[in-house]
Amino acid sequence: MDQHFQDIILQSTGAESLYEIEVIQSLWSGYGEIVRFGLEGYELESVVVKHVNLPEGGSHPRGWNTDLSHQRKLKSYKVETEWYKSFNAKCNDDCKTPQCYALETKGSEVLMVFEDLDSTGFAKRLSTSVNWDNINACLHWLANFHATFMGEKPEGLWETGTYWHLETRPEELEAMDDLPLKNAASAIDKKLSESPYQTLVHGDAKLANFCFSNDGKSVAAVDFQYVGGGCGMKDLAYFIGSCMSENDCEKYEDKLLEMYFTHLREALQKKNTTIDADSLEADWRNLYHIAWADFHRFLKGWHPGHWKINSYSERVSREVIEKLAE
Repeated sequence: MDQHFQDIILQSTGAESLYEIEVIQSLWSGYGEIVRFGLEGYELESVVVKHVNLPEGGSHPRGWNTDLSHQRKLKSYKVETEWYKSFNAKCNDDCKTPQCYALETKGSEVLMVFEDLDSTGFAKRLSTSVNWDNINACLHWLANFHATFMGEKPEGLWETGTYWHLETRPEELEAMDDLPLKNAASAIDKKLSESPYQTLVHGDAKLANFCFSNDGKSVAAVDFQYVGGGCGMKDLAYFIGSCMSENDCEKYEDKLLEMYFTHLREALQKKNTTIDADSLEADWRNLYHIAWADFHRFLKGWHPGHWKINSYSERVSREVIEKLAE
């Protein structure tokens, strides 16, 4: 990292000096890294810096090294910058996100300086082992996020959020062997986009993007590269599929939906909104399986052998296709 960016970190925090603690992770396809820096002479001891260094091309791990893929990633970082510039401050503790101290662009590089969630009470990370407190915390976050941005126009963000949105994934659609699902893809997408209850969706609300409190009962979320307009069921279906087994997705489907919609109703009530919660819930419940089939469509084109492709997802998708044909 050059001196200019180091100066930005110091200026934005008021620290006297900084030092690198650790590289938290490399960004997808070699587009930079996320680094924790220690600070000296500042009330906070550390910040997390996302340093994007945009290459001419990428080394996609699944071989999708195309200009379309590259342009999608470029836009995702512009979207993330816009999110933190114009939308992030609207999130409260019910849908906690990291405070952003600085955003800087220089040539092909982007710098984002964030609150270190590890040092502010959200140091716990979970992989696949979750309990009901953990799940409840994430559903609470999603419901409050969706309520906060209900009806919001995604200006500067993705017009339609999520990284698997059909319009941005023509190559994966073309690669699909599942012809019934492939042929239904546009109808599935249309159902989701025509819901009268549009909000902002996180777009990549997997378990790995939630940072937990030590007791696992509250969370903050990170990674807003694919935030944009859409139906909240996209986030819900994707999150559940990221942390629950095939059997549990089916076994606890009603319980999970009930938990989410209880939180959503409470969040809407806090917002003093005029939205009819009964009508919203009825509409989105009908779209839950459609959102599940939408992501399943992406997986079958992108990585046909992915572990998330299972009998539950296949059955849900078949049922969706049959209903669309009625």
